[in-house]
Amino acid sequence: MSAIPFPIHIPFVELLGFELMRFDGGEAEIHYEPRAEQLNSFGVLHGGACMTLLDVVMAHAARSSNLSMGDASPGVVTVEMKTSFMRPGEGRLRAVGKILHRTSTLAFTEGRVLNAAGALCAHATGTFKFVRRLPAEGRQIRELQRKLDGAGSD
Repeated sequence: MSAIPFPIHIPFVELLGFELMRFDGGEAEIHYEPRAEQLNSFGVLHGGACMTLLDVVMAHAARSSNLSMGDASPGVVTVEMKTSFMRPGEGRLRAVGKILHRTSTLAFTEGRVLNAAGALCAHATGTFKFVRRLPAEGRQIRELQRKLDGAGSD
């Protein structure tokens, strides 16, 4: 299975090196091989990086429920997230996210991070709000940064 392009431009996700493998039907899967600078003082995946992985895979599961809307589909923002860590994240990791329940404005999701042996490293639940625009500094409205065809983004 090879990676597919992320549907939106998220610089932090690109910096971390996440690879989107699946994105449809209320589910998403992301693969991730942490680099040395993303580890903690024990030499395993930093909890913040693991939580970011869970946040992104759950958000993409939520967004995948709107694929039929094409470019009119809304983005999502995290409303809340609860994470439990079971074991250290080491080596190549696989994150899977899915929608548990959805309303017109919210998606309730769950995410899991698994190691190469398939053992559960971390689990999260999250609530995401569907938004078309995001108010920003100075009351400006920020539009969703959608990917263009090719290597660039808008």
